[in-house]
Amino acid sequence: MSFWDTITGNDLTREWKVFEARAEALPADYQAAWEQIKGHLLPYGGFTGRNLMPILDAALGLLEEASADRQSIHEVLGDDIPGFCTALAGGEGARTYRDRWREQLNRNLARKLGRLGG
Repeated sequence: MSFWDTITGNDLTREWKVFEARAEALPADYQAAWEQIKGHLLPYGGFTGRNLMPILDAALGLLEEASADRQSIHEVLGDDIPGFCTALAGGEGARTYRDRWREQLNRNLARKLGRLGG
């Protein structure tokens, strides 16, 4: 990966297009599950989302294998897609971008208030 691709995110764009092309080859119920998985995993991404690419690749690979084995989407993911995504992202208590921003805001406020109170 070149420096320019890293800075501009071109590598992510190319990888995302490959993911979407792979997902289009899946049956309709698997495509719907893929959309839900993306929606539930995105809050766990960093600023660029680069940390999610291996997780998304693995999730899509699971869907592809299950589809090839002719399993129903319910057999693969169960009833709890949000729970499945939480487990993929690191389990219960995994930090989302909101958690990270909240912590940063609290640190900044504490620092500012410390200066004003002292």
